[in-house]
Amino acid sequence: MQRAQKGLGILFILGAAASFAAMNLFVNMAGDLPLMQKVFFRNALTVVVVFFVLLFQKEKFRVYDRRNFLWFFLRSLIGFVGIILNFYAIDNLASISDASILNKLSPFFAILFSVFLLREKPSIPELIFVLLAFAGAMCVVNPRFDLTVLPALSGLMSGACAGFAYTCVRILAVKGERGIMTVFLFALFSTVVSLPFFIAFYEPMTLMQLTWLLLAGVAATCGQFFITAAYRHAPAKEIAVFDYAQVLFAAILGYFVLAQVPTVLSVVGYVIILGAAFGRWGYEMRRGKKEKRPRIKTDARRQKNREESG
Repeated sequence: MQRAQKGLGILFILGAAASFAAMNLFVNMAGDLPLMQKVFFRNALTVVVVFFVLLFQKEKFRVYDRRNFLWFFLRSLIGFVGIILNFYAIDNLASISDASILNKLSPFFAILFSVFLLREKPSIPELIFVLLAFAGAMCVVNPRFDLTVLPALSGLMSGACAGFAYTCVRILAVKGERGIMTVFLFALFSTVVSLPFFIAFYEPMTLMQLTWLLLAGVAATCGQFFITAAYRHAPAKEIAVFDYAQVLFAAILGYFVLAQVPTVLSVVGYVIILGAAFGRWGYEMRRGKKEKRPRIKTDARRQKNREESG
């Protein structure tokens, strides 16, 4: 049963990875439109869908503790900035897979933010994996002393924002808040804040551009539901690494749809970052097994004592 649940969790997180890769593709294919126009469409559809989902839930729009609104606000604000930076990277980097891999640095940034926000002390192996991931990121960014490096730095900072936002999500989960309310408030905040910019700088769209933006919204909404379902079926530490499949999906879509080919240095960066991600996953799995062993032995010893005393 547990294995089946984990299998479902992996399938759902692969669905999320494919959805977000498709979102990146659709945002790119929408062409030369104002950034906030794209951000608005990415979030507006999510607000509508999640609003109706919440209407049919027993607790509807309830927030358990008003003191948690600070964390909801921080998650929404930093997540919103992260989307802007990610979309800028998608529009301006050589390939959408570059934007995807830089955004996927978020778990490594989350380790660093957890030190300050959750007072968690990372282990030496975790710090080594963080350093490896950032070394890989430098290969993708390929630092240069001119403005051409801005899109890559934007992608890198989008990963930092996502890492901070996910740490806030974790804090809210620990405090007992529902994940769907976190998604709803984030999407609502992003829609409301981007609306004035959307109106002020609106540019007329062709029917095809509107279609791509609507599809980006659909893909983003599907990704949110997939990833929520994934973590309901299996612990994050066991399946989160499969979210890196987004890089593979983005590379495939970028190659066949946009004729994008990552540079050799970018591919080297992908390999290093993915290696750090899988290394950290393997480390977490081994550590989890070691923590369970003493408990299993203790339970077995107690059972044996009961049998002997009986």
